[in-house]
Amino acid sequence: MAGVDLLVTSGDGPVECRIAVAKLVDILRVEAGNRGCGFAVSFGPLPDRHGPKSAIVSLDGEGAAVLAGDYTGSIKFMFKSPVRPGHKRQNWFVAVQPVDLAVEQVDNGLDPADLRFETLRAGGPGGQHQNTTDSAVRVVHIPTGLTVLARDERSQHRNKALALRRLSGMLDMLEHHKADAARRERFLANRNLERGNEVKTFKL
Repeated sequence: MAGVDLLVTSGDGPVECRIAVAKLVDILRVEAGNRGCGFAVSFGPLPDRHGPKSAIVSLDGEGAAVLAGDYTGSIKFMFKSPVRPGHKRQNWFVAVQPVDLAVEQVDNGLDPADLRFETLRAGGPGGQHQNTTDSAVRVVHIPTGLTVLARDERSQHRNKALALRRLSGMLDMLEHHKADAARRERFLANRNLERGNEVKTFKL
């Protein structure tokens, strides 16, 4: 099954943009289910109860690439601020872009003591070709709470390797101060959220 990882980020936007990130993740979860795609999400930093600054959404299945393409770009949400009732602004922006977290790495730098592995029956799309063994692998990075699910492959061993590569890539991206300038901008630069050029608009 083809898999796609999407970075959903509020950039350096205000708390309302983080609320929009959480709402968009829910929308993508429903959309994935409607299209028969597998769905998994790992959230980035959660400064408070209002929502994460970013999330990695992993899609798999035949329709994953099309779904990812439909949402790649700037997404506009229209709603009154629930945390600043008197605030006049009602337009909030979130950026979505595909990222490659499954690249081969010589040394993922992960401490085995920081990892917890779980195996489960692959529950994604696939019809008659869907896995019937417990080949999917979930890995939890205990210090950060990040969770990555890999079920793209039919082999549990290969899914474990894929999960580790995704987790390593995710940690590399989330640690802003260690990432290169391009990765920093993907997470932090609000100018990446192109206002007026959004691919979708949601009015709540």
